[in-house]
Amino acid sequence: MTPVRWLLTGAAAVVLATSGAVVAGGRQDGPPQDARPAADPIGDALRNDPGQEAAPAGDPAPAVPIAITPPGPAVEPTQLAADATSAEDDQDAAAEDEAKDDEGLESDEDKAKRMAPETPTPRQRRRVAIVEAIDKITAESMRFEVEVGGPPVRFNNNLIFTARACEVAADNELVNDAIAYLDITLQPRATPAAAPRQIFRGWMFASTPAISGLQHPIYDAWIVGCKA
Repeated sequence: MTPVRWLLTGAAAVVLATSGAVVAGGRQDGPPQDARPAADPIGDALRNDPGQEAAPAGDPAPAVPIAITPPGPAVEPTQLAADATSAEDDQDAAAEDEAKDDEGLESDEDKAKRMAPETPTPRQRRRVAIVEAIDKITAESMRFEVEVGGPPVRFNNNLIFTARACEVAADNELVNDAIAYLDITLQPRATPAAAPRQIFRGWMFASTPAISGLQHPIYDAWIVGCKA
């Protein structure tokens, strides 16, 4: 192979590698994609098959009322004596435990160690954030997916969602939650030349959508969950 061909081949390889890096790094800077409803097979199955069953047929009512006398409780004297003895034993055991507790009082240092919270484990990161948004004027709502670090997603031709992170709560946290960091901008599709206006940036918590979600005169949006 001649030196000219070697040079051409090397230049082509450099151009391809550079173009791939530019495309991978500029996914979030590209044009937003239209939102698509997230898959919900369980909800679709329940909506298509309501599963209504016919009520079972009952027995016909008797022509003449039947008087029913409940039997009286049968309590034997031996059972009453056993219950009284057991109650006395429980009281004696409780008194002994209380006396032991008074003898060995817990020190402040031991109490602080016992009440100290566990070291939290790191939260697990997910690749996709599941968002739900609603147009309060038209009542149009949709649950869709936004890829973390991926291209922006447009809802209702106006809102543009970009996900920066999505995490789920650790096993030792008190609340099983999903947390996502989102950027939401307002840019109508009909006026692409207009500069986008940011209306939300921050963390959203699935456990408290009324506090951490987007609150806008026209739109509401909140995080539903995260998935791999």
